[in-house]
Amino acid sequence: MEDCSQKYSCRTAKKTLEWINAIVTFIKPYAFLTNAHVTNFFTHKLWQSIDPDWLHCLRNEPVQNLLLIPCGIIQEHWPASLKEFVLDLKCLAFPREQAHLNKLFPGVNVVSLNSVLAQGMNFKKKHEVEVLSAVVSSIANSVGAQTIVDVGAGQGYLAQVLSFQYQHSVVAIDACSHHGTVMEKRAERIKKHYTAQMRKHYPEIGIPNVPKTITSRVMSIDMLKALTSMSPHIDNVKRPELIGQVADDKTSLILAGLHACGDLSVTMLKTFIECKDVKAVVSIGCCYNLLSEGCLDIAGSQCGFPMSYGVKSAGISLGKSSRDLACQSAERWRILKEDAGLHNFELHAFRAAFQMVLCKYYPEIITSSPSIGRQGKVLRRQQQRRILQSSINCEEGKYSSMPETISHMQELCLRHMSESKTGTQCILESYIALKLQLILPFCSTEKLKESGHREKKSLWELKEFIECIPNY
Repeated sequence: MEDCSQKYSCRTAKKTLEWINAIVTFIKPYAFLTNAHVTNFFTHKLWQSIDPDWLHCLRNEPVQNLLLIPCGIIQEHWPASLKEFVLDLKCLAFPREQAHLNKLFPGVNVVSLNSVLAQGMNFKKKHEVEVLSAVVSSIANSVGAQTIVDVGAGQGYLAQVLSFQYQHSVVAIDACSHHGTVMEKRAERIKKHYTAQMRKHYPEIGIPNVPKTITSRVMSIDMLKALTSMSPHIDNVKRPELIGQVADDKTSLILAGLHACGDLSVTMLKTFIECKDVKAVVSIGCCYNLLSEGCLDIAGSQCGFPMSYGVKSAGISLGKSSRDLACQSAERWRILKEDAGLHNFELHAFRAAFQMVLCKYYPEIITSSPSIGRQGKVLRRQQQRRILQSSINCEEGKYSSMPETISHMQELCLRHMSESKTGTQCILESYIALKLQLILPFCSTEKLKESGHREKKSLWELKEFIECIPNY
């Protein structure tokens, strides 16, 4: 078997372009698959586009084997074409092995955040801020940057750690005025704590640095260049029209971003290339599905994808569904247990089934591309947090106890399935009633009105269902 790690690389521009072209050549014939959405599995009969030999093989495959496919793990008894497909995907994918921090940044010392700086952070956010702040501080010191600009600062977690713990001059930029207000109030609370500590132990040291806050939407490279030119010693700025009035020609700075969303990461990279004052950029991007696209033929376009001339020359267009699909984590699927995997498949199946209801009874809703089930996702995440971090007090929603109750009902239904039909029916009716309590808020959120068709069982008649999914 060919070693994928040696087949493609980014060591040179030529090799990088070869990799890009190989990816484009591979995915173009499968555009029908990457542009499809699991929500439309039943309505568009997506299984009809798949090789029948693949379907025949995979429908009898254990769930655990299916969960390994995104990581490129195959089974010997699979059709040769399916094995080749999965292995090619594995070779073309970017490696995701975690690098050793000390090898990349020798001498970096990751300091644990104290309770004051960590206030409001969950475990994941705290870990991210601890590591990234140490890396940014190390790079700032190595390039001699006078200022660190936290782009898309949110509530200022990264900016405040860089300012109070590492004593850097920091400017925090965010588009949301509410975030700016929260950031300032949080910084003041932290400032009081550090001021008291300094007066007690280091009276000769003055007042600690406080991040400067700028509330503005970063819509272009020129705007970010103007924002980064602002002196960190001015008062907090909330009016974009003041931008550019306080430029400092001798400014040396770093752009940093933790979860810089969509095009914001692109703007940071382009600003780094075009602005001589920016000595380094440290960006952890996110929400790649929100990258703007479709400007290939527009001169001077600022679209987020594609960025490079190499990808532009390949003439590839992804589309929203492909970008959404690209956000899926192969590793996350691999570590799922069988029950969790089945649960995920069930959720997608029921959402796809609900799409059939929408198409038949609420066709006007389909055109608005509704986001359905967000409350359910929140509830599940809250439940998982309580299980994994029982010591952390999580804010519970209106229906916080509902997931546990429903899970208990599911267990009861399965336990009594072989017992008396009367008892099972009673439990099942209670379970359905609990599910309904969650469904009704979803429907009201999406403004789904009563269709007048009280009886919808005909949609799920056996013959129609078999017609929709004959292979399953």
